[in-house]
Amino acid sequence: MKNIETVVFDLGGVLIDWNPLYLYNKIFENPKKARSFIDEICTLDWNEQQDGGRTIKEGTDWLITKHPEYSEEIKAYYDRWEEMLSGPIWGSVEILNQLYHNKIHRLYALTNWSAETWPTALKLFDFLHHFEGVLVSGQEGLKKPDHQIYYLLFEKFDIIPDKAVFIDDNLRNIKAAEEVGLNTIHFKDPIDLKEKLSVLQII
Repeated sequence: MKNIETVVFDLGGVLIDWNPLYLYNKIFENPKKARSFIDEICTLDWNEQQDGGRTIKEGTDWLITKHPEYSEEIKAYYDRWEEMLSGPIWGSVEILNQLYHNKIHRLYALTNWSAETWPTALKLFDFLHHFEGVLVSGQEGLKKPDHQIYYLLFEKFDIIPDKAVFIDDNLRNIKAAEEVGLNTIHFKDPIDLKEKLSVLQII
């Protein structure tokens, strides 16, 4: 059994329910149109550029030049960004709260998140203050699955990879974490997460 000292959480999709469709299903009456807009215009790849450090203005202006017919819908992505958040994933937050109150393991977060929307998240979700530290991609100019952001995590917070477990819902990020020596849990749902943490004798 591994001696785990540190638990590192991803945020969106693990602790926070974020989905652009929550907003665009309101903007477009047709759900298929909303899905198409996210797949073809305001794509996840485009969003990740802001997560990697590009400013919201730069990203928005660039996309509007490519799709001027959707200028208002593109602007809504960040003007109404909070509407993409349905709230905490409570089962996962309960696990985080348990670990926080047990005070046995060090708790950190590694997230692909825009530096400009991050302060809003800190105000909206009190549990984000349970972490000893959070590495925000947009603040660092690096993003998962780039190996360098994991190495920065280790250096900045003095984390030993073999004694840490990383939780993420994105398999791409999990594979990268394993490549740099982290133990991992591919998040599916809070029940599965609790079972896997129990096997590791973390909870």
